Amino acid sequence: MNNSEISAYRRLDQYPTEKTEQLKFHYKAILDLLGEDSEREGLLKTPERVAKAMQVLTKGYHANPADILKSAMFQEQYKQMVIVKDIEVYSMCEHHMLPFYGKAHVAYIPNNYITGLSKIARVVEAFARRLQVQERLTMQIKACIQETLEPLGVIVVIEAQHMCMQLRGIEKQNSVTTTSDFTGAFNSAKTREEFFSLIGLRR
Repeated sequence: MNNSEISAYRRLDQYPTEKTEQLKFHYKAILDLLGEDSEREGLLKTPERVAKAMQVLTKGYHANPADILKSAMFQEQYKQMVIVKDIEVYSMCEHHMLPFYGKAHVAYIPNNYITGLSKIARVVEAFARRLQVQERLTMQIKACIQETLEPLGVIVVIEAQHMCMQLRGIEKQNSVTTTSDFTGAFNSAKTREEFFSLIGLRR
């Protein structure tokens, strides 16, 4: 790549200027408070990079998960389980602002309406890209699908590893936290067992 190609390269990401500048100012101050030299070469652009990264990691505040589901709702008489499993989850623990990550498994039993499969993953993403606790994240996904689609039942299971447990505190590297929440037809143990069998989880 020659110099003209390098100079012509532009990122397409768009960030609100005022918000980015304010975040940049505070992250620069944080670096100095931690004992770093925010003016040294390797850190000159770090406050701006972190300011932009945090806006990506919390972009879920600007999404309406119910609208996501409604954007692809279709009448359909299918009344068996619909499962979207192994949805990647990346979120930020609100207690230490460190990442937690893992997989979400979501199922619902339609009651006249279905939604586009990608919309389930987008709902998970919309709630995950906020400061969160795993327990609330699980409940929010379930409640949104139940209230919007009004299915016969919804179940959400999240398996995640938390950096606040791995990098600090107890420092247990291999611990996995599993949370679940369910409604309607999934109150039946038989229906839940079918779900867990289909996603390959032992209960």
